[in-house]
Amino acid sequence: MTNPLILTRDSTLHDELQRLAAAAGVMPEVSGDPVDALRSWATASVVIVGVDLAADLAAIEPPRRVGVHLVGWGRLPDEVFRTALALGAENAAELPRSESWVLEVLADSSERFDTAGVTIGVIGGSGGAGATTFACALAQTGARDGATCLLDIDPLGPGVDQVLGMERVEGIRWDALQQTTGRLGARALRDALPSRGDLGVLTFGCGGLDVPETLQPFAARAAVAAATRGHRLVVLDLPRTGGGLTEELMARCHALVVVTRANLPGLASAARFVSVASRSGPLSLVVRGSGLDAAEARRIVGAPVIAAMPDQRGLDEAIDLGQGPVKSRRGVLSRAARNVLDILGPDAVGGQGPRLDPATSSLTAATSGSGPVSGSAA
Repeated sequence: MTNPLILTRDSTLHDELQRLAAAAGVMPEVSGDPVDALRSWATASVVIVGVDLAADLAAIEPPRRVGVHLVGWGRLPDEVFRTALALGAENAAELPRSESWVLEVLADSSERFDTAGVTIGVIGGSGGAGATTFACALAQTGARDGATCLLDIDPLGPGVDQVLGMERVEGIRWDALQQTTGRLGARALRDALPSRGDLGVLTFGCGGLDVPETLQPFAARAAVAAATRGHRLVVLDLPRTGGGLTEELMARCHALVVVTRANLPGLASAARFVSVASRSGPLSLVVRGSGLDAAEARRIVGAPVIAAMPDQRGLDEAIDLGQGPVKSRRGVLSRAARNVLDILGPDAVGGQGPRLDPATSSLTAATSGSGPVSGSAA
């Protein structure tokens, strides 16, 4: 991981940013020359540009990149925000007022991945399709390859911690995040989540009347942003009906996966859902059960099938025992999840999680398995 880059000639700003970097445990590269700073521009984990050099830097038109922030001492002049747009900066902050925010940015930089985390949304095309179960399987499988975060966005769902057998694992839940404001650090979130190995989950408390019917949008946005900065893979378990917040989170995903049953009622419901949800971006299908082949499912729904699978034997028992839906790499759900990650995950297309274009994609992955059995449709 490369170091942060700080670009300023302002002695007060320089000293303060160096102090904050030391508090964050990082060793930045500091430059007072915009041209010289271009050598490290693309590879720095994060770039902090002092307001004193922002206009000079914008004049030489550095390549666009993520993780650029403008920082000044005291009140920022109005023209700085036009310069921030020209640089593609994500934020403009004032010190000392935004000290804690800058500290979090620098602390997060020590754990950034070479590419931003890939976010995959999973949603049911019809009731009882098993979307939560598949989201859990996707997260369990992804965690074998690196840091993975599973976010439960459905307050009225079964709870991903229940499906994974993590309901007694200590860590924060949504109720804690909905009572705080301000920037949520990636490292702070990652350290606070209930976790098992490389899998962290963010879900709701244990049932009862305290469970909210909806998420606060600010909390959901902050959690998704922090999870993406601090994890290789982020999986969202999305509700079928969630209003504007669900639509916003779908639009933030690199890929959307619709889980549907392989029967005509399930596919018909999925087709109606896809016709409405496709404005958030291209969708792909995971078809569960037997009855229709992938080509017919694609024709009915109007979206490509990237995994097809029979029901998994012993699924209910595995979940009841707290093992989660993926017990081994040979299981039906494990193989289907691996197919999806091979196409949409962090390693696809050189590490960039692609949106699948149904107009050009011919990707169809069928997962074989044993015959019909009882399965859980969480």
